[in-house]
Amino acid sequence: MVAREIELLSRKIDAIAVKLPMIWSLIKNKQLIRNTFHLINVNGDVMEPALPLAGLNILVVDDDDDSRFYITTVLEADGATVMAVASAAIALKVLLELQPDILICDIAMPGEDGYTFIRKIRALKSDIWGKLPAIALTAYGDSEYRTRALEAGFQTHVAKPVDPGELVAIVANLVASYKS
Repeated sequence: MVAREIELLSRKIDAIAVKLPMIWSLIKNKQLIRNTFHLINVNGDVMEPALPLAGLNILVVDDDDDSRFYITTVLEADGATVMAVASAAIALKVLLELQPDILICDIAMPGEDGYTFIRKIRALKSDIWGKLPAIALTAYGDSEYRTRALEAGFQTHVAKPVDPGELVAIVANLVASYKS
C-alpha cells in the first residue's frame, strides 16, 4: 500500500469528509476485521465516522454457522444489534419479542425454508409484520429463485457470497426506503 498525504490549503472550512472504500479482511481465527480510518477536522480533533446501521435491530435466520457468524460480524461492525438464529421455528419464537427493523433470511434451510417462513410472517395479524423489510440471502442466485423470493414476500434477493460493504448498503437502503 502506498501512503498518500493530503495537504489542506484553506483553513476556512470546519471539516473535510473523504469517502474511501471499506477494506475487510478475514484472519485465521475467523474474526472479520474492518480496517477503519478516522476523520480529523481542521483543529486536529478526531471525529468518529457515523455507522450506517446504528440503532437497527436485525434478525438473521440461517442454518449455516459460518454464514450466521459472517453476517452478524459484518452488521455489528456497522452499528447494528443482531439476533442470529439457526431455524425458522426459533426465529418465529423470538420475532415478537425482538421486533426487528429488518429480517435477513436464508432460503434453503432444513425443516422450514425461507419462503414458508416469510409467508408465515406476512400472514400474522399485526400490520407491522406485513411491512417488515426482508432480505432473502441465498446461494441460489438465478432469476427463478429471485422471482420466487419476491413473490413469497421478500423485498429483495441477495446471492451468497455477498460483499460486506454491499450487504451493509442493501440493509441501510432497504430500511431507509421503508422509513420514508
